[in-house]
Amino acid sequence: MEIHLYNTLSRQIERFEPIEAGRVRMYSCGPTVYNHVHIGNLRAFLCADLLQRVLRVIGGYHVQWVMNITDIDDKTIRDSQPGSPAWNAEAMGPQTDDPQENLRRLTRYYEQVFLRDIEAIGIRRDDFFAMPRATDYIPAMMELIRLIWQNGYAYVAGGSVYFDLSRWIEQQHPYGVLFTVDLERFIAGARIDADQYERDEVSDFVLWKARKEGEPWWVLELGGQLLPGRPGWHIECSAMGHELLGLPFDIHTGGVDLRFPHHEDEIAQSAAGYGCITARYWVHNEFLEVEGEKMSKSLGNFYTLSDLIERGLDPLDVRYAILSAHYQSVYNFTFEGVAAARRARRRVQEYIYQLFEHSGRQACDVEALEHAVFGHLADNLHTPKALAALFTFLGEHPAATLEKNSQRALVDFFERLNRIIGVWQIGERPPVVIPERIRQLAEERWRARLQRDFARADALRQQIAAEGYIVRDRTDGYDIVPHEE
Repeated sequence: MEIHLYNTLSRQIERFEPIEAGRVRMYSCGPTVYNHVHIGNLRAFLCADLLQRVLRVIGGYHVQWVMNITDIDDKTIRDSQPGSPAWNAEAMGPQTDDPQENLRRLTRYYEQVFLRDIEAIGIRRDDFFAMPRATDYIPAMMELIRLIWQNGYAYVAGGSVYFDLSRWIEQQHPYGVLFTVDLERFIAGARIDADQYERDEVSDFVLWKARKEGEPWWVLELGGQLLPGRPGWHIECSAMGHELLGLPFDIHTGGVDLRFPHHEDEIAQSAAGYGCITARYWVHNEFLEVEGEKMSKSLGNFYTLSDLIERGLDPLDVRYAILSAHYQSVYNFTFEGVAAARRARRRVQEYIYQLFEHSGRQACDVEALEHAVFGHLADNLHTPKALAALFTFLGEHPAATLEKNSQRALVDFFERLNRIIGVWQIGERPPVVIPERIRQLAEERWRARLQRDFARADALRQQIAAEGYIVRDRTDGYDIVPHEE
């Protein structure tokens, strides 16, 4: 089945064709490990996870997925400084006189927190080809900076190295291919040292930052000059993508907020230094809001996965809720939305269990279901349409009414689907210990029902429900299951 994706580079949906037959090289901008990642960050990682799973399961590709760990930038350095509220002395130990060691302790701690978060939300470590730390690739970044400088697109000022955007534009190289920028606002010679900056700031951007007191530093040799300092944020992904996947690779992913300046600068740096494009397809997910508002600490709606778990939410319900929205639409996170996702997820899980329990005589067209569900997923990852097709089928084909061959085919289908969605258990219902008192009430209710004493049967059903259990009638008996809503 062909995969179609919206390519930010061309601003249209295109049929995906890998550079090398059967293999996909994919790079995702990963976390900046200075604190707990928030659920907006997690959406970007979940969308990348969905894409690589669709490529594997539906496309049949061997995927080499790289997600970097940003362990050196303005934020990680800021929060590794003495007195930072992000410093956890119990976990990281006391701060030292060595800025590099402090940076290492802070980022290693939050890297482990991040890895626990993605495992909890269903992103599998084994699916990654590599998760490189930026600090392990500083020599590669230095080499790229030298190439850019040798090619005439960088200059030194105040001990820092800047990308010469004015010369880049003068030489008729494109800038603004992912996000339309106002080049008329560009002022030649204006420089930006911050790793992140506003979308209307079109200026020369920093490749290497001059050493500052109290910051970790390395020494860049450039044309006979020794420049102590550290890399800028944008250069990191360019160097790591080149080192681990080679350029160009197939797909680059990230949130829409990274289109400019981060990804735009990535494209310029790679072209100026390596002489080639970064990636053929750029896939960006939209923002996440909370209760219809931008997430921010000042509004009190800033959530990490740990926050949600503390409030009693299941991480897999959060995963299902986020994946239920199309990645190109703004996702409005609400607690009611997660509750609805929980009910939907459990409805499918119950259907899967019932496929193993009772059979009937009805047949169904599983191939048509597969074509509909996987077809929507292959069409620009349209999870809402895929799940709508699934629930329409479930409503029309109760599991217990289906004959054995259809049930077996559906189990195979759900195994494939779960390799993409990743929120269900495929197999028989795990044994549940039902208290003897509940069993006695259920048996009493069944006898009342056989005697057509429906008022008594309903009263007993309500009594059982009040104690946390549901009785599900069959033609030949009943089942008792815990009430999990």
